[in-house]
Amino acid sequence: MARRARCSRAARASASSGLTEVQRYRYIAIEGPIGSGKTSLARRLAASLGTDLLLEQPAENPFLARFYQDMARYALPTQLFFLFQRARQLEPLAQPDMFGRATVADFLLDKDPLFARITLSGDELALYQRIYEALKVRAPVPDLVIYLQAAPQVLIERVRRRAADFERGIGEEYLALLAEGYARFFYHYAAAPVLIVNSENLNFVERDADFDLLVARMRAMKSRREYFNLG
Repeated sequence: MARRARCSRAARASASSGLTEVQRYRYIAIEGPIGSGKTSLARRLAASLGTDLLLEQPAENPFLARFYQDMARYALPTQLFFLFQRARQLEPLAQPDMFGRATVADFLLDKDPLFARITLSGDELALYQRIYEALKVRAPVPDLVIYLQAAPQVLIERVRRRAADFERGIGEEYLALLAEGYARFFYHYAAAPVLIVNSENLNFVERDADFDLLVARMRAMKSRREYFNLG
């Protein structure tokens, strides 16, 4: 607790100027497995920075609830719906307006195939990959990606706690596969600077000190890959 208090005081002292410096990022993408907290962080960061907010809309996917009940049958339509949805949402960012507002998003199009590789195979995966490659070329590259990590058991607990209707069928094995897929994906990802955050002991919504610490780390980034872990 003492360490957290010392860190939070230092972070809070520079929070105001830190937000100004963080505003150099025109497009920030927050990523992580289901239950990592990416949407909650995106909302708070966008509100603090005064940016536009771009969120995935899983409730709009008519196949999602059925997918969690029967993955083999509904994997392809579920994945293609999300792919087209995400690509459409990102279209305005492909031609940035110098005088427009910056954007914080809770998704990165580049991660889309990791879901497909878990649930698709054979001809379906090949079809998905061809469509993805055609859409990917129009997707903008973020100025910063924040990758939220958490152990599978933490993700499972968080998903159960929020109890969204369309997530009721999510299994523990699927969440574990997603966490592993994200770790593999970001091990190789090099298209944009990445801040890798262990979110297990952080609550960016209910604890201002945690949010201030994150902003301070964003402000202090000097290399293309850095880590933030509060033990």
